[in-house]
Amino acid sequence: MAHDHAEHAGGNRRRLGVALAIVAVVLVVELLGAWISGSLALLADAGHMTSDAIGLVVALVASSIAARPATDRHTFGFQRVEVLGALVNGVLLAVVAATVAIEAIRRFVSPESGHVQAVPLLIIAAIGLIANIVALFVLRGGDRASLNLRGAYLEVMGDLLGSIAALVAGVVILTTGFALADAIASLAIAGLIIPRAVVLLRDVVRVLTESAPRDTSVAEIRAHLLETEGVTAVHDVHVWTITSGAPVFTAHVEVDSSVFERGETDALLDRLGGCLAGHFDVEHSTFQLEPAGHAEHEGDSHR
Repeated sequence: MAHDHAEHAGGNRRRLGVALAIVAVVLVVELLGAWISGSLALLADAGHMTSDAIGLVVALVASSIAARPATDRHTFGFQRVEVLGALVNGVLLAVVAATVAIEAIRRFVSPESGHVQAVPLLIIAAIGLIANIVALFVLRGGDRASLNLRGAYLEVMGDLLGSIAALVAGVVILTTGFALADAIASLAIAGLIIPRAVVLLRDVVRVLTESAPRDTSVAEIRAHLLETEGVTAVHDVHVWTITSGAPVFTAHVEVDSSVFERGETDALLDRLGGCLAGHFDVEHSTFQLEPAGHAEHEGDSHR
């Protein structure tokens, strides 16, 4: 399992490195395009690209740190650094969205400040769109296994939608002369960014507060364990995640005295661990085996 995780981590770092190179090049192009065309939509997209680039750097560094082995000081290793990287990404997304929205509103109030050249806007937005599509293909797959990579994926997805909005604004300005289409596109970009920031931050909070994984039912796990031969009760159950795809489970399991008398504790532990790994995809599980009725000797914090 450790070997598989190392392979996934290495693949994620390669994805992040390629995506970062793509984003960095397009960022420079979009900043030049925004300066030449006067487009707020392009500037908004460039701002999002900047958050993409910073977020990808953070994600790349976090992924490298997370690959370090566990130590006596950090007994679970450094995998949670990926979650902290995702937190930074989420905050960056929220800041970019707010900044773009404020500038777009200012242009609505003062339309004369927003002269836009449609042709450069169209060309640069098209380049950004193509680059974002390539970056998404590079990141695709890894986002399902890593919260850190999911943050990077969502940022690039939002930027792709932003490029589409900028393209639409360029077409409208070119065909109708309606300059406020650029500000409208900017608000649309901000609106696309906000939900993704909220979703990402919600998932980060779930991990950092050590909540049970969203698709995990503690009651169902307890019921499965109680069906194991020799188990009489299960209490003090805890399920949380170190990072995406790395759930951890602990529980106190009361067993019939015959299990201890016959020396069957090893076999029981194998069955309990196999139950979690097979039915709930939990590889890291810890069970404290206790004689039936032992819970009465434990404090309320162990219920």
